[in-house]
Amino acid sequence: MRQLIVSTWMTIDGVFDATNMHQWFNPYDSAERQDYIRSGILDADAIVFGRKTYEMLAPYWSSLTNNEMGVAGKLNSVQKYVVSKNMETASWNNTVIIKDNVVETIRQLKQQPGKEMQIEGSALLVQSLSGAGVIDEYRFLVHPVVMGSGKRFFDEGMSTGNMELVRTTAFSKGVLLVCYRPLSV
Repeated sequence: MRQLIVSTWMTIDGVFDATNMHQWFNPYDSAERQDYIRSGILDADAIVFGRKTYEMLAPYWSSLTNNEMGVAGKLNSVQKYVVSKNMETASWNNTVIIKDNVVETIRQLKQQPGKEMQIEGSALLVQSLSGAGVIDEYRFLVHPVVMGSGKRFFDEGMSTGNMELVRTTAFSKGVLLVCYRPLSV
């Protein structure tokens, strides 16, 4: 049985806005952060996206053919699922669109052999799944910046329930990996 892992990068105040990553993500680059991100992607048996994240990432990564950054080959070959009621077709190879019965479909996918499925970013999808008992772990790569504004990962009213800290790792430049498991799972 596979685990469903939420993997996201954010600021201390929960901003994960791609439009201002030059302020909060890029300045904190390091070899160890790159290694962590790379190994996380390489460990995934499947990747689950919300529509917005999929539409942001698919054009870029699907155009890469030489395994750029050590992950392009994996991202292009791994099974991908995009949750969207409105998408009719998915152009990125190995992508299945999940339109209905999202929680039940995720539960069925978790029953397949393998190690882990990852949800990359996709805050709206995570918010919709957070109370359904299907998320096994949250992995937050927290950058030492308070943005004060921007798109936040945690929406008002979102509840994950109580969580247990399972791992922390400090990277250079003040970046922290903080991993939690819901106590109800």
